[in-house]
Amino acid sequence: MSTRVPVLVHADDPVSRSGVEAQLRGRPEVEVVCNGSSGRAQVAVVVVDDVDEATTRTVRSIIRNGTQRVVVVAGRLDDGSVLGVTEAGACGLLRRSDAVPERLVPAVTAAAAGDGTVPPDLLGRLLEQVGNLQRQVLSPRGLTFSGLTEREVEVLRLVADGCDTTEIAGRLSYSERTVKNVIHDVTSRLHLRNRSHAVAYALRQGLI
Repeated sequence: MSTRVPVLVHADDPVSRSGVEAQLRGRPEVEVVCNGSSGRAQVAVVVVDDVDEATTRTVRSIIRNGTQRVVVVAGRLDDGSVLGVTEAGACGLLRRSDAVPERLVPAVTAAAAGDGTVPPDLLGRLLEQVGNLQRQVLSPRGLTFSGLTEREVEVLRLVADGCDTTEIAGRLSYSERTVKNVIHDVTSRLHLRNRSHAVAYALRQGLI
C-alpha cells in the first residue's frame, strides 16, 4: 500500500493492548495511533477474551464515533459470536492464537480496503446462518438484507430509470398513492432525504 493505515488498538486489558500494538509497530503497512488521536484511525482492532454483548456494544460505539472498520481479535470464537459481532459491524475476525503480525496486518489492511477476514473453519457456518436468516426470517416478511422489500426495489429501479409516479404506477399496476407511499416509507425508514438519495442508496447497495 502506498500509505500507512492508521490503526487504533482497543482493549480493556492494558497488557493485551500493549502486546497487539507492539506487533503492529514497525510494520510499514500500518501506523498505530493513540486513544487521543482516535479520530485519525481508519481501522480499530478490538482485543477481547470472549465475544459477548459488551464486545458488540464496543464495536457499535467505535463505528458511531467515526472509525468505520473494526477487526476483532478474540480468545474464543464460536458460531453465535461470529454472527453477533458481524451484525454489529465488525469486518474482520481473528482468534488471538492466530493474531501474529503475518495474519493481523493483512486483516487490518483488508479491512481498510473494505474487505473482510473470517477464520476459514467458521466462514462456512457463518454463511449457513446468514442463509437461514434470509430464508426463515426475512423472506417470509418480504424483506432482504438491504432492509428493502422486493416491491420497494422495483419502485426504486424505475425511479432510477427516470420514471415519474404515474409511469411507475402504470408499469407495476399500482395506484399512484401506493407508489408515493412506498417511496415515503423507504426514505423515512432509512433516513434518506429524497428520491435521488434513495436511488443513490440502492445503487451503493448493489440493488439496482
